[in-house]
Amino acid sequence: MVLFYILFFIVVIIFAIDFAPQFYTWQSRIKIGRFIDTTIWKKAIEKKSVQWLKNTPTIKLTDNTRLIFIDILRGNYKRSVIQDWQQASLVLGLNQCFEFSNDVKVQKEIQNFIDTKIAIDGNWKINPKEIDSVILAYSFLNCTFINHNQLKPCYDFSYNLILNLKGIDGTIAYKNHVKNYRFVDTIGFICPFLIRYGLEFNIPEAVKLGILQITEFNKYGLLQDKYIPCHTYRIDSKLAVGMFGWGRGLGWYAIGLIDSWTALPENHERKNVLTAAVVNFAKMAVQYQNENGSWSWLISDTNARLDSSTTATLAWFLLNAATINEISLTCNVAKDKAVHYLMSVTRRDGTIDFSQGDTKAIGIHSQEFNLLPFTQGFALRTINK
Repeated sequence: MVLFYILFFIVVIIFAIDFAPQFYTWQSRIKIGRFIDTTIWKKAIEKKSVQWLKNTPTIKLTDNTRLIFIDILRGNYKRSVIQDWQQASLVLGLNQCFEFSNDVKVQKEIQNFIDTKIAIDGNWKINPKEIDSVILAYSFLNCTFINHNQLKPCYDFSYNLILNLKGIDGTIAYKNHVKNYRFVDTIGFICPFLIRYGLEFNIPEAVKLGILQITEFNKYGLLQDKYIPCHTYRIDSKLAVGMFGWGRGLGWYAIGLIDSWTALPENHERKNVLTAAVVNFAKMAVQYQNENGSWSWLISDTNARLDSSTTATLAWFLLNAATINEISLTCNVAKDKAVHYLMSVTRRDGTIDFSQGDTKAIGIHSQEFNLLPFTQGFALRTINK
């Protein structure tokens, strides 16, 4: 009888692990998209972002929704580097809130978070091992209220982490086991950091490397004259590998390009090269925007699921690209439509819904569409600038 109760208790726990997240998602979507006042909406997503910076939701490695405990036991449920780019986005978004409103409470929340990551001597408390985490260092570099000289040890470590992945072509691999590939994700993870770090500490080699990573990808990772990024390309054959038009791939490229372009001084010799890339990418992106303001996870497929993470990152890109006269009107209209869509998929507690989950490998993309702090941060970044 005791054994029966033990087994029954275990079954209940397993069932609860599987059922509780699904029930939470279901009930959270009741009355979704009811925000009408943009000021109230902005405050709601800001409040949720502050909560998540303190306690960031776990973004799953797997799409499994059954027997999740097996993934947990095998270590296939979560990974710290995925959490890093979620938190980086929240810092970027909340820092934009602070710059807009000068709210010292928001500033304090950001500082408290940084203190959990950085030791008194300016080094990481736990050294990152993957370049996915470099965007977290970049988010700190964006905070104007920080003494960046005090954090230079952690920035230097992140820079060396990048350099350790430099290949024979002079560009940076994503990970050691795929040294022959150049991923679009890497554009977003490292390029803005390299340029801002190089400018902040007078390291022109870092700036040059950030620009090279983008321009080389432009040569071999874009679909001919369409300016649609592929997931990756091989540096030996120069052939694209994986899917053209993956939505968040566009997002990673957009972040890397626009933040690098914005940081680069007007008189820099390569500024015009990046300006041309911004114009070409913007013209391409607006062609694939859906009527309701969103982008799909696969932009060329009209039947593909809509992806809020793509929409939020492209909204940020278009907002900044609108400073270029040639594309200003087009970018502003598309950005406004994107923001309106994000409002329409915001849960009643301020969570923006329906973002694609984490990618598993080249050509293996998640079909889970749920909350993603990464989306939250870039939406917040957009509506506070």
